[in-house]
Amino acid sequence: MELYLTHHSGIRNLAKEAVKQLVSLDTTRDELTVHLERAFLVSVALPERPWVGSDPLEELRGLATTAGATVVGGLCQRRLKVNPKSYIGKGKLEELQAQAEANDAEVVIFDNDLSPGQIRNLEKATKVKVLDRSELILDIFATRARSMEARLQVELAQLEYALPRLRQMWTHLGRAAGGIGTRGPGETQLEEDRRLVDARIRDLKTRLVEVQARKEREVRSRREEHTVSLVGYTNAGKSTLMNALTGAGVYVEDKLFSTLDTRTRKWHIKDWGRVLLSDTVGFIRDLPHHLVASFKATLEEARQARLLLHVVDASNEQAEDQIKSVNAVLKELGCGDKSTLLVLNKVDRVSEPSFVQVLQSKHPRSVAVSGATRVGLVELQEAVMEMLSADFANALIETDAGNGKVLSYLAAHAEIYRQEFRDNGVAVYCYLPRQLLHHIQGPTVNVRFLP
Repeated sequence: MELYLTHHSGIRNLAKEAVKQLVSLDTTRDELTVHLERAFLVSVALPERPWVGSDPLEELRGLATTAGATVVGGLCQRRLKVNPKSYIGKGKLEELQAQAEANDAEVVIFDNDLSPGQIRNLEKATKVKVLDRSELILDIFATRARSMEARLQVELAQLEYALPRLRQMWTHLGRAAGGIGTRGPGETQLEEDRRLVDARIRDLKTRLVEVQARKEREVRSRREEHTVSLVGYTNAGKSTLMNALTGAGVYVEDKLFSTLDTRTRKWHIKDWGRVLLSDTVGFIRDLPHHLVASFKATLEEARQARLLLHVVDASNEQAEDQIKSVNAVLKELGCGDKSTLLVLNKVDRVSEPSFVQVLQSKHPRSVAVSGATRVGLVELQEAVMEMLSADFANALIETDAGNGKVLSYLAAHAEIYRQEFRDNGVAVYCYLPRQLLHHIQGPTVNVRFLP
């Protein structure tokens, strides 16, 4: 994928090196394709980052497959602290060398974040390309980006990830004398590339500020609507659930990060009315910070929604850990205190019903459903209506009978259950969303809240 200025071939090559050449642009079809590579997986458990689930490599295997690799093997190690040179221990490194060679691996992928020096030492030892978890996720996002907005966001995240690693890309060049090992052809090229990367990052941030401002205006224009956003761990079934609720027919694929773009559809709830339902990008454990920062514009729907539906794959034995991971990202986005309903999805795949009961006991504000079989959708609608109703105020609004603007607004946005015409005007008894009360303020309008 071309990440830099099109007139500078050197920086394009640097970009390809920065993302380890997993991504290539097929110009005949104008879409991103991924070369299938033989991948060997490594996962290291640390006291502050223990393994999740019975298979430490399960999620990494799914990420590698999504990126287009063929997994040929893997190994795991528990450590109290990382080896500063190679992350794993000396004996494990020798085992990794032997297994990577025996399995004819083309790339070694770590389920951990590595420093540039560790990557260089591991590549030297194994004689194959080495990727860490963040770089793999960035690569997947690059292959999934379809809209211009998503491509800008992914490119920014990739450049911010690659910038501190540029020095390692030029260590093959000799250095001339001068300074304490800081000058020479490599350093000159490094300075030039850093300037170009910095300039590109500034340009992308400027463009994304404009995108975010436009997105905020678009979301604000729907403030008078009831807005609900689907959030959750990647591959939790959000798109399938959205199709079941709205009949939208959005793209569904049993892969991680099947889409990066937010989709909004109308959801008509019986005895309630219209709700705007948005499907957002899925989250994952240890999601790279650069991606969270870059995708804030895309996640604006979730930030401004009145209600979040946190969709969980109830059939996954790691469901509780995935809930915690999503909550951590929501907190980083400033949505930690937003009204949220937990949706335990895929109950049709749960072999032991007691597992769902345990989840519901831990999370009382939850509902069990299946987007695929449509089980529990009525209960979900009722729960959504109840939570949205909590934001309504029972109000008595008095105004002049000739105030057509206020009366028409109430007719469109409030649930009127009584109306009285008096000598000095009209009294309207209604339920109205609290956030819309400012629309009916004025010198001839009197608002009183009722019990």
